[in-house]
Amino acid sequence: MVVVNTDVSSSLVSVLPVSVIVVAADSGPSLRDCVRRVLACDVPLEMILVDNASSDGIPQAIARAHQNDTRLRVIYNHANLGFGPAMNRGAAQSQGKSLLILNPDCLIDNDILQRLLGMLAANPRAGVIGAVVCDEDGTPDPASRRRDPLMRRALNTLFKRAGEGINIDGPIPHELIEAEAVSGALMLMPHRVFDYLAGFDEDYFLHCEDLDLCRRVRDAGYRVLLAGDVRVLHGKGTSSRHRPVFVSRHKHRGMWRWFRKFDPDARKPVVAATVWLGIWSHFLLQIPGQLWRLAKRKRSKDAA
Repeated sequence: MVVVNTDVSSSLVSVLPVSVIVVAADSGPSLRDCVRRVLACDVPLEMILVDNASSDGIPQAIARAHQNDTRLRVIYNHANLGFGPAMNRGAAQSQGKSLLILNPDCLIDNDILQRLLGMLAANPRAGVIGAVVCDEDGTPDPASRRRDPLMRRALNTLFKRAGEGINIDGPIPHELIEAEAVSGALMLMPHRVFDYLAGFDEDYFLHCEDLDLCRRVRDAGYRVLLAGDVRVLHGKGTSSRHRPVFVSRHKHRGMWRWFRKFDPDARKPVVAATVWLGIWSHFLLQIPGQLWRLAKRKRSKDAA
């Protein structure tokens, strides 16, 4: 039986229950820990696991292990629909007042969830609240707090020119701050805002859909906030390591889509053509190194 902390629940009535949605695609053993940690929380919640045709059998094993916990529901897709489309399908079946979009290798606990929900309840104009996602050494991922990837910023970063770049230098303040974009590894938002925006843009398959959503949240008049004092372990990319070229192709495709949608320079044909050429040249140049690293990992695994 799940014991609910009624004192906490009463202070969070405007944002509870929360629907935690996780999309899996051969996400590996970390998915078990992700689900276990969410279901150990004592706030009113439901958890929806959307499986994008995984071949590792882990979503099915999780469903069997938690078959008596009515808070967990598993949705099986017959193909890999991509992150955004799968997340939208999970959200369409959710009942919570707020949505927690969570990566399968992102680990939260009851304290983290309660603190984030408290911030959402206290900030009615918040459209998205993110957290600082960290690796196993506790090093924050720069993607936790980003600027829009406008072309002029990308060029400043690439050529180390003066002016704003995409990344924000310096330590992340240990407080709730405003941001242009937060990491899609963990995003808490009101269900009504997600519905108003029609969820994720399904023309992204993988990568940059979080940047797109944050931009549309701001364009709609809501705030994107980062809980700088909430640190969450994020174990980055089992799928990326197994299928680096596949993931990289969709990442670059996402960059191109974001540029066409939001960057004013996309309206200049010569500039747009140059950006397209740069994006796809970068993709092609990365392939040899990605294949070499993949082969090296396979040799190491076989040797072990």
